[in-house]
Amino acid sequence: MSKRVIAFVGDFYHKKEWAVASLNKALESVPEVSVEYLSAENMIEHLRSNPDSVILFKENRLNPQDDEIKTWMDDEVASAISKYVKEGGCWIAWHSGLASYENITEYTSMLKGYFEHHPDKHQVVTYVSEPGTGIIDHHVQFEILDEHYFVYCDEDNTKVFLKSKSVDGSSIAGWTHEYGNGRVVCLTPAHLEAGLLHPIFTELLANSIKIGH
Repeated sequence: MSKRVIAFVGDFYHKKEWAVASLNKALESVPEVSVEYLSAENMIEHLRSNPDSVILFKENRLNPQDDEIKTWMDDEVASAISKYVKEGGCWIAWHSGLASYENITEYTSMLKGYFEHHPDKHQVVTYVSEPGTGIIDHHVQFEILDEHYFVYCDEDNTKVFLKSKSVDGSSIAGWTHEYGNGRVVCLTPAHLEAGLLHPIFTELLANSIKIGH
């Protein structure tokens, strides 16, 4: 039976077309899954359609360079997301899907983590897998020029499957856990087109989708 994924990708700093290309490449190895690219501004309505998985590659700020910042997620939307996952859905918070949500407590509590900061300059980041989570069960390591995300992660209450390191330090880069009857996957890479299309990264993205089914 075909599985239905809905994806909300792209924001001021993150090109939608690059995320679409990355996700479409990942889904080549998951032929039983179909994806729809939708608008996050109608999130609650879309969740009512009960997709098998939701992928968010979009930060909360709509206009990050303006004096008066507008956001798309509020407590009502966060509650709808939490309810969707608790009832059996799978939520994949990918790269900017972890960013600028630190004040949306119900969302970050569900994720058990959030983006804190990244250095101004892109650096070569080494990503190293932590086997045993179902996302990837063998050792992999890859390097890409990336926006190195430093995150808060409640490591004691989730399962880390990816770590990162660069000249700027080290951080957690991927984690997953059950939430109610559903599942959450958080994945911090990648920002640039080459990183998003790196074959090991797209394998990780594909496996993140598979674990939700």
